Amino acid sequence: MDIKTRKKIVLVGDKVLIAPDTESDRTAHGLYLPPGVKEKEKVQSGIVVHVGPGFAVPNPQYLDQEQWSTTPRDPVKYIPLQAEEGDYALFLRDSAIEIEYEETKYLIVPHSSILMLIRRSDFERLTT
Repeated sequence: MDIKTRKKIVLVGDKVLIAPDTESDRTAHGLYLPPGVKEKEKVQSGIVVHVGPGFAVPNPQYLDQEQWSTTPRDPVKYIPLQAEEGDYALFLRDSAIEIEYEETKYLIVPHSSILMLIRRSDFERLTT
């Protein structure tokens, strides 16, 4: 995904944008799969493209701040997500929402539906 494009996308809360793996109509042994077999699988995988700000929580310093203070007052803080851009994610397929943005298909997945993450450095070590 182009950096200019990524700046246009703003994910809300604990959402993660994932580029799904290309689905094959064959098994690893070359057998053709009938339509609908992939749709029945409960787990899907893909690369994390963009991550939301995290889980919103109240900012305790907002209430304790003096009214005349000149520092910026933000009533919300965010707990960052574990998922990072470039991670390989395994997630629950039923929770994903498919979208098409600039002629490319993506999935928006809540962070709680991600089962496992493989970091790029870990993934490269496994494949070599």
